[in-house]
Amino acid sequence: MGMGSMGTPGGSRRRGARRAIRHRPVAEINVTPMVDVMLVLLIIFMVSAPMMTVGVPLDLPESAANPLSSQTQPLTLSIRKDGSVYLQDQPVEFDKLVETLLGVAKNGYEERIFVRGDKDVDYGSIMRVMGAMNRAGFKKIGLVSTEELR
Repeated sequence: MGMGSMGTPGGSRRRGARRAIRHRPVAEINVTPMVDVMLVLLIIFMVSAPMMTVGVPLDLPESAANPLSSQTQPLTLSIRKDGSVYLQDQPVEFDKLVETLLGVAKNGYEERIFVRGDKDVDYGSIMRVMGAMNRAGFKKIGLVSTEELR
């Protein structure tokens, strides 16, 4: 009588060990689903980021000037077609513009201010606002436009 051929404990151990090896969990991380999720999130942020710009909706003129690089967010002053003035996205009366700028400017007169004027607003309105800021002592004033298509 052979013990191995009759299903003795030695034979069943061998069969059980083989089964345990086949069903042992894999200890590797499957990164493919994580990469898929990250790519979807990247696409979502790339599509939604341009829609999150703060400001008053304007039809800006085009310019061939190079964009400015900046570490800090400047104040944005917007002038609509009807001549109304907005600081960031809040309406401001022209008479109280300088007072409001001084109250909001963290760096005082050294604060950078970007002026966004609708392309259909008259030149005099933009110069009136820029002149008031210049008389008040603000010297870092820039005009904002969209990039000119070639």
